[in-house]
Amino acid sequence: MPTPPAFAELAVVDRNGFIESRHHGVAVVLAPDGSETLALGDPSAPFLPRSSMKPLQALACLSAGVDLADERLAISMASHCGTDRHAEVARGILQSAGLTEDDLGCPAAWPTDTASRDELVRDHGGPSPLRMNCSGKHAAMLLTCVANGWPTGDYLDLQHPLQVHIREVIERLVGERLTTTAIDGCGAPVYAMSLVGLARAIQRIATSSERSPFALHRSAGTLVRAVREHPWTIDGPGRPDTVVIERLGVFSKMGAEGVQVMTAPDGTTVALKMLDGSNRAGHVVALRLLERAGALTAEAVADTVAHLPLSVLGGGVEVGAIRAAV
Repeated sequence: MPTPPAFAELAVVDRNGFIESRHHGVAVVLAPDGSETLALGDPSAPFLPRSSMKPLQALACLSAGVDLADERLAISMASHCGTDRHAEVARGILQSAGLTEDDLGCPAAWPTDTASRDELVRDHGGPSPLRMNCSGKHAAMLLTCVANGWPTGDYLDLQHPLQVHIREVIERLVGERLTTTAIDGCGAPVYAMSLVGLARAIQRIATSSERSPFALHRSAGTLVRAVREHPWTIDGPGRPDTVVIERLGVFSKMGAEGVQVMTAPDGTTVALKMLDGSNRAGHVVALRLLERAGALTAEAVADTVAHLPLSVLGGGVEVGAIRAAV
């Protein structure tokens, strides 16, 4: 087991002026030129990026020749909330490959969107792989297999040509040799890496141009444009990643167990990991670090934070908030 990294207090829960809980973790900030300008804790310690690795996986699919654009491309790196619209886009990817949801290797799930779940219950529906938050990623992986003539039945196997290719692309983007492999909640491989390595990879993707002379950078630029033009795909209407992208133009991706990455329009990039695995404070901490770095104004951050689910309630009345401690 890896040694727990050095850490810092990143966020607190304030109830009526009393600090009820504290979130400790690790964070790193990269300047637009890629230099490390701030480290809180040890960003060189290995961790599992979970769904914050999805932009890297999606870019690997593009580099393997998959034909995806617009909403279908954006949902390939999503952790969506399972609305009908999300399910239909993922289904469309599968249909273009001549496949169905039965080919998905991710488990069946209920929508995390409350209204969508309630509607399913009223219609006597149930959980399905298409509603699982990773269905877009899995559909894109399957389409990549079909495009390359690779088998689809074992596409999640570590030795499958798709997963071998994805791993090679991730190592190229992160700039590190990947030595530890685990299985993510959706069944796909996830690789341990340093927080600064993930930050560098996300920055490389988020700052790429579609006019680059390099094919991988052109593909990354197309991916980022699809996300910014269709932010509802990434999370869901009114949900944190979607709110941040819509209101600030920030490239934002949450990962399970307290991971968050963001790149501001000027290229400043933040990556963080909460050691307790909580995701509730990741967005406000990342936004505060971008503000602290001068990449976002205090006014823009305050306006966006007001639209995030950070209120602490007492008797149905707001009595405090989850707030950044950085």
